[in-house]
Amino acid sequence: MTADLVRDAMISDPRSLPGTASAQEAGRVLTPPDVRAVYVVDVDGALTGVLTRKTLVSKVVAAGLDPSRTTIGDLAEQPYYTIDADSPLDEAFHFLEENDAERVPVVDRGRLVGVLSRSVLQRRLAEDEEPEIPAQE
Repeated sequence: MTADLVRDAMISDPRSLPGTASAQEAGRVLTPPDVRAVYVVDVDGALTGVLTRKTLVSKVVAAGLDPSRTTIGDLAEQPYYTIDADSPLDEAFHFLEENDAERVPVVDRGRLVGVLSRSVLQRRLAEDEEPEIPAQE
């Protein structure tokens, strides 16, 4: 039996924009409460940065920049971590726990392919556990 991989539990097609997109476009992507970040990618789909609401507010709104003219390529921060799509799930779980990360971008040869969420991964691992068989007396 083969081990489950990150690609089996990741959220596919994460919200991403090119670095040339405006801060206003990023703001629209970040509006739904369940969207925590927009991932910035280059023309080949390689992950170049991460932009959060907090960064958008501090670097655009608080700085008084025009969000329709400010591009996100210079605003985005380098991701703290990435994880390979072919990493085993148990290793990914330990990685998230050790780094106290809630979400981590998933890459395949540098291209952004998904996001791994700790809560989704915990549910997935719990589903995969064998049920305990009560001891017979």
